[in-house]
Amino acid sequence: MLTVARLNIAPVRSLGLESRDEIWLGPDGVAEDRRFYVIDEGGRLVDQLTAGHLVRVASWTDPDATVLRLTLPDGSIVEDTVELGDPVETHVHGRTAIGHVVEGPWGAALTTFVGRRVRIVRCDRIGGTRTQHPATLVSDGSLDALGAALGVGAVDARRFRMLIELEGGRPHEEDTWVGGRIGLGESVLRISAPVPRCAMTTHDPESGERDLDTLRAIKDYRGQVDGKDLMFGVWGEVEASGNIRLGDEGRVLA
Repeated sequence: MLTVARLNIAPVRSLGLESRDEIWLGPDGVAEDRRFYVIDEGGRLVDQLTAGHLVRVASWTDPDATVLRLTLPDGSIVEDTVELGDPVETHVHGRTAIGHVVEGPWGAALTTFVGRRVRIVRCDRIGGTRTQHPATLVSDGSLDALGAALGVGAVDARRFRMLIELEGGRPHEEDTWVGGRIGLGESVLRISAPVPRCAMTTHDPESGERDLDTLRAIKDYRGQVDGKDLMFGVWGEVEASGNIRLGDEGRVLA
């Protein structure tokens, strides 16, 4: 039986994942997920591809994104009420993020940690740059298949930064749901397509250091789509909003 094993969000894009016992999934995703992101002095996106060790910083925000808390690796906490400054638009891997620079202590804290001047931006809308694909899913069977291909046994699913991790699945069973629907808790998702993967998946989710050649392994045992894309996990579009909790059964629907 398929069940929900882990629920992950990242209030600040590319910072460490926050695991939840429960999420409320709406048409634009989870309100707190990826509501903030980091830019450099020139206004360019700073993410795990350019600063992998960002994953060592934990973040938290409320559903309205009015309070932001960062927890640094040394245990120090930076928390305050969010005050918005100048409007900004940022190129984010082929999309445009629209938001406002956040005034407060977080930029200085991250600047010290990253080693160059950075600022935090709050997206103006839930979902940030997303106009579709508010949910992502992966099964333990797929992770087991990848681990076997890598010859390492267990693979930490957090390196794929999926919203919903499922257990009890066959290898890449989720691919068979594309074009269909799955019920999870109170929600219903239409599975629209596999997820193309990037180099972020090669990074250890705790340290941010590159440690596994996941992309080479996926290419070797799964191949490429149209000669370029490497797929792992699936995208979900929300047909019915609602709560999803750990242990909820996954119901494959007609």
